[in-house]
Amino acid sequence: MVRLMASKVRLFVDQPLGKGQSVLLNREQAHYLFGVMRLTLGAVLSLINGNDGEWDAEIVKTGKKAGVLICRAQTRPLQMPPDLWLLFAPIRKERTAFIVEKAVEMGTARICPVQTAYTQNADRLRVDKLRAHAVEAAEQCGGTFVPPLDDLAKLDRVVADWPADRQLMFCDEALLGAPLTLPALPGPWAVLIGPEGGFSDAERAQLRALPFAHPVSLGPRILRADTAAVAALTLWQQALGDWA
Repeated sequence: MVRLMASKVRLFVDQPLGKGQSVLLNREQAHYLFGVMRLTLGAVLSLINGNDGEWDAEIVKTGKKAGVLICRAQTRPLQMPPDLWLLFAPIRKERTAFIVEKAVEMGTARICPVQTAYTQNADRLRVDKLRAHAVEAAEQCGGTFVPPLDDLAKLDRVVADWPADRQLMFCDEALLGAPLTLPALPGPWAVLIGPEGGFSDAERAQLRALPFAHPVSLGPRILRADTAAVAALTLWQQALGDWA
């Protein structure tokens, strides 16, 4: 499909998208499009909402505090990631944001912050800010799906309520240097990354006792928590995901 006026601007909106659908802009969106990006009447940009794919939308009304777009044509269908969750312990603010951004870019279906024994920044976690980072990552990387981001939950409660059919790739630093052995089991999975201080002995014992948990090594070197998240997602995607 040929676009009338191709634009590099992509915007997430919390509204339905479809041919002829009008989209009302709020003040923040209007400021971004008209004040920052300097778009004018007739310009076309890409819209996503996490459900209806990507759409070309034309600007039909501008204003300092509002505006109106009309969806003209779908340019990409909704592309869902594999049924993979990422569980991670929050670290410093900017590095936690990095983990969320990379989880969106690399393809996860759900992002779950968890509190472990050695988690140090749980009281500073701003889930609303992280959700905004997830939206921004989808806008910038060409994604059409924005994974939901859960509120912080304690690790023991999460695994106690674990769905029976979901496997867990447990990244265990105690296996430093061991070869990666990940069973080729179909169905939904999750990846678990520990905090900067690692898992406690009690947590490691609890996780190893779970029938759905599969301890793995991430190589011969100890990785920072944010690096470990990217490495683990890469390994899973290559072995069992949509990169395989």
